[in-house]
Amino acid sequence: MKKNKIDIAISSGKGGTGKTFIATNLAKVLSEKHSQIRYLDCDVEEPNGHLFLNPVIKKEEDVNLISPVEVDEQKCINCGKCAEVCQYNAIAVVKNKVLIFKELCHVCGGCIIACPVDAIIEKERKIGVMKEGVSDKISVYYALLETAEGGMSPRLVKKVKECAGEGINILDSSPGTSCPVVETVKDVDLCILVTDPTPFGINDLKLSVDMAREIGQEPVVIVNRAEYKDDALKEYCSREQLDIIGEIPDERRIAESYSRGELAVEKFPEIKELFENLADKILILAGQERKIRKKVRKERMSSEKVPEKAKKYGTSQVKKPRELVVISGKGGTGKTSLTACFAALAKSMVISDCDVDAADLHLILSPQIKERGLFSGGVEVDIDQDKCVQCGECKQACRFSAISEYEEEGEKRYMVDKLACEGCGVCELVCEYDAIKSKPAVNGEWFTSDTRHGPMSHAKLGVAQENSGRLVTLVRDKAALLAGQNGRFEAVIDGAPGTGCPVIASISGADYALAVTEPTVSGVHDLERIFQVIKHFGIKSGVVVNKYDLNKELTQKIKKLAEEYNSEFLGAIPYGKEVTEAQMKKLSVVEYTDTPLTESIKEIWEKIGEIFLT
Repeated sequence: MKKNKIDIAISSGKGGTGKTFIATNLAKVLSEKHSQIRYLDCDVEEPNGHLFLNPVIKKEEDVNLISPVEVDEQKCINCGKCAEVCQYNAIAVVKNKVLIFKELCHVCGGCIIACPVDAIIEKERKIGVMKEGVSDKISVYYALLETAEGGMSPRLVKKVKECAGEGINILDSSPGTSCPVVETVKDVDLCILVTDPTPFGINDLKLSVDMAREIGQEPVVIVNRAEYKDDALKEYCSREQLDIIGEIPDERRIAESYSRGELAVEKFPEIKELFENLADKILILAGQERKIRKKVRKERMSSEKVPEKAKKYGTSQVKKPRELVVISGKGGTGKTSLTACFAALAKSMVISDCDVDAADLHLILSPQIKERGLFSGGVEVDIDQDKCVQCGECKQACRFSAISEYEEEGEKRYMVDKLACEGCGVCELVCEYDAIKSKPAVNGEWFTSDTRHGPMSHAKLGVAQENSGRLVTLVRDKAALLAGQNGRFEAVIDGAPGTGCPVIASISGADYALAVTEPTVSGVHDLERIFQVIKHFGIKSGVVVNKYDLNKELTQKIKKLAEEYNSEFLGAIPYGKEVTEAQMKKLSVVEYTDTPLTESIKEIWEKIGEIFLT
């Protein structure tokens, strides 16, 4: 029987693999043969699809939530119970005054329930803007997350997904493996993972495959920029029984066309034919039942220590070093490769990889682990069916729709949806019958290591886990500890891409933010988004343009944009394949070769040294 509604999610372990490139071109070719094509951009932190589809916007509306914003000091008795129950470090009691940190709040409602005197005031809070438009025969839906509203990404993704309807829905996911991606990918008919045949691409594909299988999806793979330097990607896919359903060639003309915001299927007939064949194959796969071919191999995370919870950054007794954080509005701009170069050139800094959703820096620096431990970003809850009286208070109180109702032997029951649960513990707070028990969730693992360039702190978020922002905070705390132990007073941080929780946790309290971008329409769009976050936190910043010669006109536009946001333009790096060649050798490109590309990086580092190290 033919389905009236088909949901296809396009995802990737890292940004910059061509996820939006695939999603938009696929939507275009499908629209020429099928009616009712919807493109839903679920990458709410950095939506880019509209830059290529150019929809005429028909509707725009604010997305609001009722959220705690302040405390009625006339009622407050400074008992601290609100801070005690908050799993996100969003409330603190300082000198008999309750402070609410909006950037950290997930709007779970725990503080409202815990307050014995009803002193916490809730008001409507704007978390984003939802837009609907039309591009030829394609209905386009996307949302823009408000600046410093990282914890609200899954809520906004849900809003976008509500626009799915009959016909074919193309869901363009955010990169990574954390909660916004899980929210996008779960329950679709087909999950497509986009990768490239580089060490970074393969490493992040492995994370995405585990995430997809953990949530009940058997994914297929599209290889973008399919220039193979070895057989590692194909061997991995064969070993994991993953179908590679398409390969997009690695051609500069495609990259240049993309930089201008053009759809490749409209510019290159052979690429259009490739996508038409790919679209036919995808629709067949989406209509089939897909069983998980291999079990998720969960890495054993073990430690004699109790899982650690991150505190609000800066509250540790350890003196923090001066921090240079390297970030990007989108992934794939060369952020991690540039961080590795800085580590090699500095020789005296602590190194920290805070891109915990898809950490790649270890692939270049080959860290030797010295210490490791477990990370807890919240609580894990279960309902004791013997004690539960089916009152439904837990379901009513949960603001994440993580408690569902079902029937068993004619009786109503409640259960916790582990994928939707954000570990706030509110259900346990409201249960009067002691039927809900919690324990610290194990959401990931942290490491401190030695590298050839100095000590390093890094981490790995668990499969389909939450609270990556708090894990970032813990990694920065470990870096501060390493700095004190090794007599090093500066740290270089490989920050997370995007504008959500991990980015906020990466840059808040840092001394200098370096934004790495590319001269593409999406690169400029995402750079402006990250500038807004940097401005919100009042941090000094600089900009580097990677692959500047793909589009010199947009490179000049980026220079002007940097001026508008009082950010220093520190240099431009030319397009070159030696960066990938260096990755294959597990080296930074400045260690691997000496070319005009590496000279440009050294000049950028000298400028940073004059600003940051003096």
